Amino acid sequence: MIEKYALPEMSKIFSEDNRYQLMTDVAVTACEAMADIGQIPVEAYQEIKAKAGYDIQRIKEIENETKHNAAAFLACMKERIGPAGNYLHWGMASADLVDTTVALQVCQASDLLLGKLSVLRSVLADIANKYKYTLMMGRTHGTEEEPITFGLKMAVWVREVERSINRLTNARNVMAVGKISGVVGTFSTIDPHVETFVCRRLGLHPAYVTTQILQRDRYAEFISTLAIIGSSLDKFATEIRNLSRTDIHEVEESMAEGQAGSTAIPYKLRPFNCELISGLARMLRGFCVPAMEDIVIWHERDTTHSPVEKFIIPDSCLLLDYMIYLFTDVMKNLKVFPERMSYNIEISHGVIFSQRLLLALLRKGVMRDKARAMISTNAKIASEQEIDFQYLVLEDPNINSILTRSEIMDIFDFDCFRKNIDFIFEHAGL
Repeated sequence: MIEKYALPEMSKIFSEDNRYQLMTDVAVTACEAMADIGQIPVEAYQEIKAKAGYDIQRIKEIENETKHNAAAFLACMKERIGPAGNYLHWGMASADLVDTTVALQVCQASDLLLGKLSVLRSVLADIANKYKYTLMMGRTHGTEEEPITFGLKMAVWVREVERSINRLTNARNVMAVGKISGVVGTFSTIDPHVETFVCRRLGLHPAYVTTQILQRDRYAEFISTLAIIGSSLDKFATEIRNLSRTDIHEVEESMAEGQAGSTAIPYKLRPFNCELISGLARMLRGFCVPAMEDIVIWHERDTTHSPVEKFIIPDSCLLLDYMIYLFTDVMKNLKVFPERMSYNIEISHGVIFSQRLLLALLRKGVMRDKARAMISTNAKIASEQEIDFQYLVLEDPNINSILTRSEIMDIFDFDCFRKNIDFIFEHAGL
């Protein structure tokens, strides 16, 4: 991962130091489990526990010869432990060590991401409640519809983030599985007690049924979940970008003091972080294909998945971590312009009440096609000539012969767009 997009906490999780520490925890705990059932001498386990450790530089030196990272790690540990080191990794496959370690890393990364998503959810909920009744133009297909409230838009995002939290929690649970069952998963050289003992001690679930490796549908589900969350952030960021457009300008991403929006235009403002989020989301989604392809292996094991996972697991977590950080900062400092939202509603000249007028005419028995024609004629004039739609309706003899002036005035009531907001917020848990 490019250092610019890697935050310290997540970088630490996928650092060599943390990886080797977790591998040490797995290896030593496995020895404890074996000693517990008499598979290795208790004295050997005690010496292993006392002397277990690693030296990253030494591991690299050994790996240059062995061309095998797990073998180099174990050799380094044995050098430090001495003769008792012969009992290290007893009856285990390298995948027992590596896959269980990856599961622990993913759990740590997931917990970090879940915490940050929870913060984002709270930030969005605060904005939703602050602008609960603030009307703004609703838009479909890039064109104006009826008004919504800015709070409602935020409430929709709150619920989507909640679904992201649920998805990631589920994906974390799918990945929170350890495997210590030997070279083809039969426990032929290692007692099943070891897998159960290690996993429970380290906060994982035993796999019980597997081959030499954990099955990679687990990994594909996890990576896909991160990509879905990233795509939600992309959607949110794209909406901020659109609402920041000069012709709309209802919100604005804050820029840091001295931040340059353009090398050519000194006053240029742009949604810098939102554009960055949208760009990074493309990378994150790109990891889904290799994750899916890694599901396919030959028989009980091949290593086609291994080099891929060294990229896609840490980089997916690092990318999403950075994207959540960016978007949370955007929303904490977002500039919101309610007066501009009101202005954008006003320049619609009232045509936003067309559906309410249509329903009122239908209730009076007017045929739908006739009612639509009556309304469309006036709406077109209002838009093209910038004349108040309500005035045209009040003056149209075809309409005011059907609806009273009072009935027409009631139709053009902005409160109708707010009347069920409380109901929506209550059901959204806001």
